[in-house]
Amino acid sequence: MALGLGLAGFSGAASLMNVAVFMMAGVVLHLFVFGPDPLRDKGLEGVDSFQQDRVTKAVDQAEAHLQNMKREVLRAGDRRLTERVEQFGATARTMFRTIEDDPRDLTGARKFLGVYLQGARDTTAKFADLYARNGNADVRADYEALLDDLELNFAAQTEKMLLDDRTDMDIEIKVLRDRLRREGLSASGE
Repeated sequence: MALGLGLAGFSGAASLMNVAVFMMAGVVLHLFVFGPDPLRDKGLEGVDSFQQDRVTKAVDQAEAHLQNMKREVLRAGDRRLTERVEQFGATARTMFRTIEDDPRDLTGARKFLGVYLQGARDTTAKFADLYARNGNADVRADYEALLDDLELNFAAQTEKMLLDDRTDMDIEIKVLRDRLRREGLSASGE
Protein backbone atom coordinates (compact mmCIF):
# COMPACT_ATOMS: atom_id res chain seq x y z
CA MET A 1 0.00 0.00 0.00
CA ALA A 2 2.74 2.42 0.98
CA LEU A 3 4.79 1.59 -2.12
CA GLY A 4 1.76 2.13 -4.34
CA LEU A 5 1.01 5.51 -2.78
CA GLY A 6 4.70 6.43 -3.01
CA LEU A 7 4.69 5.67 -6.72
CA ALA A 8 1.46 7.63 -7.13
CA GLY A 9 3.05 10.59 -5.30
CA PHE A 10 6.08 10.49 -7.55
CA SER A 11 5.66 12.74 -10.51
CA GLY A 12 8.19 14.35 -12.77
CA ALA A 13 8.44 17.51 -10.63
CA ALA A 14 7.87 15.90 -7.19
CA SER A 15 10.60 15.71 -4.61
CA LEU A 16 11.50 12.65 -2.58
CA MET A 17 9.89 14.35 0.42
CA ASN A 18 6.49 14.21 -1.33
CA VAL A 19 7.00 10.52 -2.01
CA ALA A 20 7.95 9.88 1.65
CA VAL A 21 4.86 11.76 2.89
CA PHE A 22 2.57 9.71 0.65
CA MET A 23 4.25 6.47 1.76
CA MET A 24 3.97 7.40 5.45
CA ALA A 25 0.30 8.34 5.05
CA GLY A 26 -0.31 4.96 3.36
CA VAL A 27 1.34 3.03 6.20
CA VAL A 28 -0.50 4.93 8.93
CA LEU A 29 -3.90 4.68 7.23
CA HIS A 30 -3.41 1.00 6.41
CA LEU A 31 -2.48 0.18 10.01
CA PHE A 32 -5.40 2.24 11.30
CA VAL A 33 -7.98 0.54 9.07
CA PHE A 34 -6.71 -3.05 8.90
CA GLY A 35 -4.43 -3.37 11.90
CA PRO A 36 -1.00 -4.94 11.80
CA ASP A 37 -2.41 -8.26 10.49
CA PRO A 38 -4.98 -7.66 7.74
CA LEU A 39 -5.73 -11.40 7.42
CA ARG A 40 -6.76 -11.85 11.06
CA ASP A 41 -10.47 -12.31 11.70
CA LYS A 42 -11.99 -9.02 12.74
CA GLY A 43 -15.35 -10.61 13.70
CA LEU A 44 -18.10 -8.70 15.36
CA GLU A 45 -17.88 -8.32 19.09
CA GLY A 46 -20.27 -10.55 21.02
CA VAL A 47 -20.86 -12.92 18.10
CA ASP A 48 -19.68 -16.48 18.52
CA SER A 49 -18.40 -17.48 15.09
CA PHE A 50 -18.44 -21.18 16.04
CA GLN A 51 -22.16 -21.01 16.87
CA GLN A 52 -22.87 -18.98 13.74
CA ASP A 53 -21.06 -21.58 11.63
CA ARG A 54 -23.09 -24.37 13.26
CA VAL A 55 -26.33 -22.52 12.57
CA THR A 56 -25.35 -21.75 8.99
CA LYS A 57 -24.49 -25.38 8.32
CA ALA A 58 -27.72 -26.67 9.90
CA VAL A 59 -29.89 -24.14 8.06
CA ASP A 60 -28.16 -24.84 4.73
CA GLN A 61 -28.77 -28.57 5.18
CA ALA A 62 -32.41 -27.95 6.14
CA GLU A 63 -32.86 -25.66 3.13
CA ALA A 64 -31.48 -28.43 0.90
CA HIS A 65 -34.11 -30.82 2.32
CA LEU A 66 -36.85 -28.31 1.47
CA GLN A 67 -35.51 -27.88 -2.06
CA ASN A 68 -35.47 -31.66 -2.52
CA MET A 69 -39.06 -31.87 -1.25
CA LYS A 70 -40.13 -29.27 -3.78
CA ARG A 71 -38.33 -31.06 -6.60
CA GLU A 72 -39.86 -34.42 -5.61
CA VAL A 73 -43.44 -33.13 -5.30
CA LEU A 74 -43.17 -31.63 -8.79
CA ARG A 75 -42.98 -35.21 -10.11
CA ALA A 76 -46.47 -35.85 -8.73
CA GLY A 77 -47.77 -33.34 -11.26
CA ASP A 78 -50.21 -31.65 -8.87
CA ARG A 79 -49.92 -27.88 -8.67
CA ARG A 80 -51.96 -27.60 -5.48
CA LEU A 81 -49.63 -30.03 -3.69
CA THR A 82 -46.62 -28.08 -4.95
CA GLU A 83 -48.09 -24.93 -3.44
CA ARG A 84 -48.81 -26.83 -0.21
CA VAL A 85 -45.16 -27.91 0.04
CA GLU A 86 -44.09 -24.30 -0.58
CA GLN A 87 -46.42 -23.18 2.23
CA PHE A 88 -44.81 -25.71 4.58
CA GLY A 89 -41.42 -24.45 3.41
CA ALA A 90 -42.36 -20.90 4.38
CA THR A 91 -43.26 -22.08 7.89
CA ALA A 92 -39.97 -23.97 8.17
CA ARG A 93 -38.03 -20.92 6.96
CA THR A 94 -39.61 -18.85 9.73
CA MET A 95 -37.97 -21.29 12.14
CA PHE A 96 -34.68 -20.95 10.27
CA ARG A 97 -34.75 -17.14 10.64
CA THR A 98 -35.55 -17.48 14.36
CA ILE A 99 -32.53 -19.75 14.82
CA GLU A 100 -30.30 -17.41 12.83
CA ASP A 101 -31.41 -14.53 15.07
CA ASP A 102 -30.65 -16.52 18.23
CA PRO A 103 -28.20 -19.40 17.69
CA ARG A 104 -28.96 -20.76 21.19
CA ASP A 105 -32.24 -22.07 19.72
CA LEU A 106 -30.36 -24.49 17.46
CA THR A 107 -30.11 -27.18 20.13
CA GLY A 108 -33.87 -27.35 20.60
CA ALA A 109 -34.57 -27.21 16.88
CA ARG A 110 -31.90 -29.60 15.61
CA LYS A 111 -34.40 -32.48 15.45
CA PHE A 112 -36.72 -30.36 13.29
CA LEU A 113 -33.97 -29.20 10.94
CA GLY A 114 -32.49 -32.65 10.51
CA VAL A 115 -34.64 -35.64 11.39
CA TYR A 116 -38.08 -34.26 10.57
CA LEU A 117 -37.09 -32.48 7.35
CA GLN A 118 -35.09 -35.46 6.14
CA GLY A 119 -38.06 -37.74 6.88
CA ALA A 120 -40.39 -35.32 5.09
CA ARG A 121 -38.06 -35.29 2.09
CA ASP A 122 -37.96 -39.10 1.96
CA THR A 123 -41.72 -39.36 2.39
CA THR A 124 -42.25 -36.81 -0.37
CA ALA A 125 -40.13 -38.89 -2.75
CA LYS A 126 -42.14 -42.05 -1.96
CA PHE A 127 -45.41 -40.14 -2.23
CA ALA A 128 -44.44 -38.71 -5.63
CA ASP A 129 -43.62 -42.20 -6.93
CA LEU A 130 -46.94 -43.66 -5.75
CA TYR A 131 -49.11 -40.73 -6.72
CA ALA A 132 -47.56 -40.35 -10.17
CA ARG A 133 -48.35 -44.02 -10.87
CA ASN A 134 -51.93 -44.29 -9.67
CA GLY A 135 -53.21 -40.88 -8.45
CA ASN A 136 -54.68 -42.51 -5.34
CA ALA A 137 -56.76 -40.00 -3.34
CA ASP A 138 -56.06 -41.80 -0.04
CA VAL A 139 -52.30 -41.51 -0.58
CA ARG A 140 -52.73 -37.83 -1.34
CA ALA A 141 -54.88 -37.27 1.78
CA ASP A 142 -52.30 -39.03 3.97
CA TYR A 143 -49.51 -36.91 2.52
CA GLU A 144 -51.47 -33.68 3.02
CA ALA A 145 -52.22 -34.70 6.61
CA LEU A 146 -48.48 -35.22 7.15
CA LEU A 147 -47.77 -31.73 5.78
CA ASP A 148 -50.44 -30.29 8.10
CA ASP A 149 -48.88 -32.04 11.11
CA LEU A 150 -45.38 -30.93 10.17
CA GLU A 151 -46.46 -27.35 9.64
CA LEU A 152 -48.30 -27.21 12.98
CA ASN A 153 -45.33 -28.67 14.83
CA PHE A 154 -42.79 -26.39 13.14
CA ALA A 155 -44.94 -23.35 13.94
CA ALA A 156 -45.41 -24.49 17.55
CA GLN A 157 -41.66 -25.05 18.01
CA THR A 158 -40.89 -21.63 16.53
CA GLU A 159 -43.42 -20.03 18.89
CA LYS A 160 -41.86 -21.91 21.81
CA MET A 161 -38.42 -20.58 20.89
CA LEU A 162 -39.79 -17.04 20.77
CA LEU A 163 -41.54 -17.51 24.13
CA ASP A 164 -38.33 -18.84 25.66
CA ASP A 165 -36.62 -15.65 24.50
CA ARG A 166 -39.39 -13.64 26.15
CA THR A 167 -39.05 -15.70 29.35
CA ASP A 168 -35.30 -15.00 29.39
CA MET A 169 -35.98 -11.28 29.07
CA ASP A 170 -38.65 -11.37 31.80
CA ILE A 171 -36.22 -13.10 34.16
CA GLU A 172 -33.56 -10.47 33.45
CA ILE A 173 -36.07 -7.69 34.17
CA LYS A 174 -37.14 -9.33 37.43
CA VAL A 175 -33.54 -9.79 38.58
CA LEU A 176 -32.68 -6.17 37.82
CA ARG A 177 -35.81 -4.87 39.57
CA ASP A 178 -35.06 -7.00 42.65
CA ARG A 179 -31.53 -5.64 42.71
CA LEU A 180 -32.81 -2.06 42.49
CA ARG A 181 -35.20 -2.71 45.40
CA ARG A 182 -32.43 -4.24 47.53
CA GLU A 183 -30.22 -1.23 46.89
CA GLY A 184 -33.01 1.12 47.96
CA LEU A 185 -33.72 2.48 44.51
CA SER A 186 -37.28 2.48 43.29
CA ALA A 187 -38.17 0.62 40.13
CA SER A 188 -40.54 2.40 37.75
CA GLY A 189 -43.89 0.84 37.06
CA GLU A 190 -44.29 -0.65 40.52
